[in-house]
Amino acid sequence: MSDETPLAGDLLVRIGAIMFLVGAAATLATVAPLFLGTDPLPSVFYAVCMLMGAGFLVAAAGVIRSAVAQRRQVAAASPPSTTSAT
Repeated sequence: MSDETPLAGDLLVRIGAIMFLVGAAATLATVAPLFLGTDPLPSVFYAVCMLMGAGFLVAAAGVIRSAVAQRRQVAAASPPSTTSAT
């Protein structure tokens, strides 16, 4: 475990990665019968394959949320610029 504090989108990235891996495993399981010459799997496996794309989107949303939170932290830490237009 690291001592870093979790950022805003870290949980979304982790959940998205798990969803992606489950979807990838289901995709491999549904494609395997094509190469092995066995009966195809039930249609439930094809629905689970959709987790791969959904997991990618959830992880991408987590990355974007984390980037926005970091940008806000930097903006809050930097002093406002006082430029005068004369």
